Amino acid sequence: QVQLVESGGGLVQAGDSLRLSCTASRSFSTDTYGMGWFRQAPGKEREFVGAITWSGETKQYADSVKGRFTISRDNAKNTAFLQMGSLKPEDTGVYFCACRPPTFATYVYWGQGAQVTVSS
Repeated sequence: QVQLVESGGGLVQAGDSLRLSCTASRSFSTDTYGMGWFRQAPGKEREFVGAITWSGETKQYADSVKGRFTISRDNAKNTAFLQMGSLKPEDTGVYFCACRPPTFATYVYWGQGAQVTVSS
């Protein structure tokens, strides 16, 4: 099993910035996992936010966050980050980090989520 723990959530105002962290129980130096970020707004289904390959050379973002959010990782610290800027009320939701083993096409390990609330 891989345990993922998110941190850094909170209550902010529109236009503010916030950085989420996700620390894994496994070593990214030996386990070449891809990492992804997802979110679930109240009353809505979980949606994709961004992803990064193990090497960090390839990143993907949902259209709704392009230009505002940045995903990164520090394999030496077994940690992935989601830097969120120019936050909007519609960014409110529970943010989850996820881990994908190299032989899997989907994310199989998930954190329990961090609440992000953006007030107007």
